[in-house]
Parts: sequence; structure tokens; C-alpha cells
Amino acid sequence: MDIATAIHNLNPELEFGIDYIVEDIDGTPTLRWLKDIDDKPTDEEIDAEIIKLQADWDNQEYVRQRIENYPSIEDQLDMQYWDSVNGTTAWADKIAEIKSAHPKT
Repeated sequence: MDIATAIHNLNPELEFGIDYIVEDIDGTPTLRWLKDIDDKPTDEEIDAEIIKLQADWDNQEYVRQRIENYPSIEDQLDMQYWDSVNGTTAWADKIAEIKSAHPKT
């Protein structure tokens, strides 16, 4: 997660720039507000939002893994068709296998 996403999440109306070439002493990019804003987020609020966004991202890892492993929609429909014709459960078995391999946390 990055500072731009965090700021946008906190207030999508804010206008700012991030200078990745000119870094602060600690190596972080320089943040420039494009308008004088009274209600801009503090560094602490931005840091907290970055931590929250990273936690949300991490908590969705199982979803990304499942999506990567699911057969295409076309293949799933084909599996479902042949399951109905043959009285088999290949599609349900495949989906259960993927969900088991990448459980919801």
C-alpha cells in the first residue's frame, strides 16, 4: 500500500503531489499539497490508513489465490454441463478442492 492510496481513502477531494525524487532524511518521498487545506490528514492518520489498507490486502490473499486457481468460466460451465449429462460432480469437486487449498481466513 502507498501513501497516495491512503490519502485518497481518507479524503478523495484532496489534491497533492508526491515527489519520489526528492526524499526526506528518512528516505520517504516528499508530499506536496497542491492547495492550502485546513483539514488535510496528519502523518499519523496517513500511517494508520496505510496499515489498515495493508491489513485489508493481506486478509484477501485467499481470494487472489482462489481466482488464480479457478478454471475459466467457460471451463466451469462445460464441467457443469457434463456433470448434468453424466451425473458426476467434477465441477463441485474442483471448486471444493480450490476452496480447501486456499481457505478463507
